[in-house]
Amino acid sequence: MARLKHTLKRWMTRSLELPADVVMDLPRITMIGHLHIYIENHRGLLKFSNTELRLTLEQGELLIKGENFVLKTILPEEILLEGKIMDVRYIDIE
Repeated sequence: MARLKHTLKRWMTRSLELPADVVMDLPRITMIGHLHIYIENHRGLLKFSNTELRLTLEQGELLIKGENFVLKTILPEEILLEGKIMDVRYIDIE
């Protein structure tokens, strides 16, 4: 059933020209240099410190590492992080 749902979402994205991040519950990540990162459509905060941010996504996790992290904005599905960003990594959890 999950496979059919995924196939249907991919078809809708291509056929109806809808944004994939909206239809398929994908995160939208906007990074400005190495100083700011804005993440939309996450599922929750797992860990935060001044050197690491870890978020739950619909499929997997997002890990961001760096220095001097400050959460400027935190909303149910949006986060704005400031600091020196050194690594952004998707972790596939299956």
